Amino acid sequence: MKYTHGGQVKDFLYDRMVRFLKYLFKVINVIIIIALLTIHFVLKESSYEASLYFYTFPLPIIIFIVLVLSIFLKKRKYQLILAGVLLIIWLWRSFRIHIADTIEETDIEVVFWNATHERDFEEAFEVNGSIPDVLALVEHGKFQVSTFQQKYPNYNFYRSIRGISIFSKTPLKIINETTSKYKSNFINFETQGINFYVFDVSASIDVPREWELGFVNALIQKTDNTVILGDFNVPYESMYLDTIKTNFNHAFSEKGNGFRETWFWNMPLLSLDHIWVSKDLEILKTVKVGTFKSDHSMVKTFVRNN
Repeated sequence: MKYTHGGQVKDFLYDRMVRFLKYLFKVINVIIIIALLTIHFVLKESSYEASLYFYTFPLPIIIFIVLVLSIFLKKRKYQLILAGVLLIIWLWRSFRIHIADTIEETDIEVVFWNATHERDFEEAFEVNGSIPDVLALVEHGKFQVSTFQQKYPNYNFYRSIRGISIFSKTPLKIINETTSKYKSNFINFETQGINFYVFDVSASIDVPREWELGFVNALIQKTDNTVILGDFNVPYESMYLDTIKTNFNHAFSEKGNGFRETWFWNMPLLSLDHIWVSKDLEILKTVKVGTFKSDHSMVKTFVRNN
């Protein structure tokens, strides 16, 4: 076809450019989706670099990206179907519905909370709605244990210099506390007739989680009559939690309701905060407490020591 006017040529070039850009967007769209799905379902934590992408793009984020990209597509049917399938997978993995068992006075209420460097025991009691039997705080604010000990003389408090503090209604026995080379913190204590491990795993992106979860697994010496509390800074799906999964039940997965994810700011993106209970103890009820006092939700469970 021969064009005799400059305007017709411009229209032709513009049309070709628009078609090329649409085609290019479709190609980029497919590449992005394939890359995200490969990272999440195939590569996972196969390498340090892959693990960074795996943690950065949890399934809710991938679903969001797929939906946003579909807005710019004229034919978005298959992309919406993909988003729906991914949503079903996420719900199947993370959403739980359980009927809680009856809680008796002899049962033990155990609470864990990453307090985001600003909160203390008083605010933890407030968020929880009551004073639990055992409470572990990590990354809490500045406070004096003596102040709380005076206010609650019949209870027991312990503050570690490594950023973990413990409360118990019954006497505490500190067995061990240490920190890794890369600032993952640990306390092992006994109270309520149960052995407790508390971990606050380093969140540094330049420290491979394989190293720090190796530190965690090496310190778990008891697998009976034991409760593990912690911010592990890896999601429930992480392969680095497989050793713990072998010997312990995940409190929320067993008796929780709603989404398992505890981060960030009440949006269910990653399940970083966990309570694990040895299989000889009975989990009665588990609750995730949303709060804007921290970017981490509080987690609590009720345990029966048979």
